[in-house]
Amino acid sequence: MSWQIQIICFAASYSVALALEVTRLFLRSGLRGAAMVAFAGAGLLAQTIFLAQRAAQTAVPLSSEFDWYLVAAWLLVVLYLYLMYYHPRAPLGLFLLPVVLALIGIAAYVADRHPFPETRASLVWGSLHGVLLLLGTVTLIVGFVTGVMYLVGAYRLKHKLPPTRRFQLPSLEWLQRMNGRSIGLAVILLGLGVLSGAVLNVVNHSKQAEYVPWNDPVIVSSLVLVGWLVAVTVFNTFYKPARTGRKTAYLTLASFVLLVLALGISLLGESGHGGAPARDAIPSREGAA
Repeated sequence: MSWQIQIICFAASYSVALALEVTRLFLRSGLRGAAMVAFAGAGLLAQTIFLAQRAAQTAVPLSSEFDWYLVAAWLLVVLYLYLMYYHPRAPLGLFLLPVVLALIGIAAYVADRHPFPETRASLVWGSLHGVLLLLGTVTLIVGFVTGVMYLVGAYRLKHKLPPTRRFQLPSLEWLQRMNGRSIGLAVILLGLGVLSGAVLNVVNHSKQAEYVPWNDPVIVSSLVLVGWLVAVTVFNTFYKPARTGRKTAYLTLASFVLLVLALGISLLGESGHGGAPARDAIPSREGAA
């Protein structure tokens, strides 16, 4: 089975789960919850098998942009199923599943499938760099999603819209707490990810291996993102009025915009980050594996 068909399989499962989430707004059904779990679970299983196959067929498992985005989507689906257990009536999929499908789309149509160059340093620092940035990105996406949900909930409360069985968000207190914690954790993970990348770059440079210039757009945009997150954290820590849910949510949304810009520069900009050859020269998965 080709990789395109495999991606279509689990993306279609998530799309059906999202469609079922949308029906919450219009229809009542006692079987919908089980169906959403079944389709999301089937998609997760298919995606897990696909990622396991990818890991088994490469010298350095899951070491390409393609795999990176798919693993990020996989983590968000795991989180979606976890939160559904605790908030079965909340339409969490309306906020999480579109991001999942967007990440899968980026992996399938934009991201590079060629593995990053293998050096002895990359086995440790490169793996650490990739994992930390992955977890930090997912954490910031979670903060973005909870921030959007908070703003929706605050809007409904401000306009005195009564809660309904069809649309019940988690409490504003829970969303505010999750939003704030996500930013704090994202600062640590992304900061350590950028730091480990800098160490890898220094090691590669000292060994006269491939390295990325310090003025590379990806490095600059990553530093800007981490600097912004640090500034937001400091601002929230020392300026109490900024700790309110609405202000924190707006800051998280702005952080997400910077994250999207940084990822866009990494995917589409002229950068030496990753050291992959030109996209036209990238062999197919069957040939590369």
